[in-house]
Amino acid sequence: MVGFGVSADRSLILIVAAASMLVTVSLANRDWYYGGGFNYTTHWPWGPRNDSHSLNYTNEPNKIIVGGSDHWHYGFNYSVWAFQNNPFYVNDVLVFKYNPPSKSPFHHSVYLLPNMWSYMTCDMSRAKLIANTTQGDGEGFEFVLKKWQPYYFVCGESGGLHCRDGRMKFFVMPMLRRWHY
Repeated sequence: MVGFGVSADRSLILIVAAASMLVTVSLANRDWYYGGGFNYTTHWPWGPRNDSHSLNYTNEPNKIIVGGSDHWHYGFNYSVWAFQNNPFYVNDVLVFKYNPPSKSPFHHSVYLLPNMWSYMTCDMSRAKLIANTTQGDGEGFEFVLKKWQPYYFVCGESGGLHCRDGRMKFFVMPMLRRWHY
């Protein structure tokens, strides 16, 4: 439409991105409708569940290796991995395993980005280093999801190239654990 300008275009992109994030996070938590208040026989809105995904009712934190047996490396789609391994809970431990520079020609690290926009654009200008290129060796680097907030993880090597082109990025929104009496 004529007359919108650059500012309006950016606002529209931001609105679409935020809506997309909310839909993605809500769909990623596949068990949300078991929380109460919904008709348990119909499981609105997606129908009855036939998959093998079981609810995690334990109060103990899980230790989760990022990427599973593939670990943290260039070219693996970590967004899909995070979606498939949801839900994550507050106090769960993410373990990042990757080869140190002496064992691999590609160096990896782990950064936290401050917001969804930085995540989507792989903008490393306000990124916070949480694991350098040597900390993923051996048992790996452990990161505890301490708060109920979104966490945006990326590999910051090569000025964000691993984030942009290597798909080494994912975000999680840990849930609060359910208590059983």
